[in-house]
Amino acid sequence: MKLRDATADDLPTITAIYAHHVRHGTGTFEEDPPSEIEMAARMAKVQVSGCAWLVAEAEGRVLGFAYYAQYRDRSAYRFAAENSVYVRDDVRGQGVGKALVAALVEAAARRGFRQMIAVIGDSENVGSIGLHLAAGFRQVGVLRAAGMKFGRWVDVVLMQRPLGEADRTLPE
Repeated sequence: MKLRDATADDLPTITAIYAHHVRHGTGTFEEDPPSEIEMAARMAKVQVSGCAWLVAEAEGRVLGFAYYAQYRDRSAYRFAAENSVYVRDDVRGQGVGKALVAALVEAAARRGFRQMIAVIGDSENVGSIGLHLAAGFRQVGVLRAAGMKFGRWVDVVLMQRPLGEADRTLPE
């Protein structure tokens, strides 16, 4: 498996992977899968900002994708990143997500971010929560019943990981 920057050629697979998670999971609160054009716009926004949108591939097939961007648009958040990771359903639990999150952590730290935040849909999403715990994140909060999907209330789990000097020093 190798990790690389995503390209426009990856968009059909990225869109299909994400659509599966939208239709069948609570890791995202979207209820209608976005189009390939919409996914292209999202990827471009992340990449133009200088943040990373990566794919994991093996034998020429994309296994998953992940990206990070500034946590919120307001300037005070300029040192906090938020990550997102989605893996093809048939390769979950095989280290794809772990490799992608590790690469995002490294890339964001190199870029000067001091914190990475994971906003995980569903407190029952043990796969994503476990993945982030293994990557050094800790749970910092739960927003109870923040969303409604598939006819049930769904929590949001907030996890956070320090990057680089974190809050030990002020950025230059």
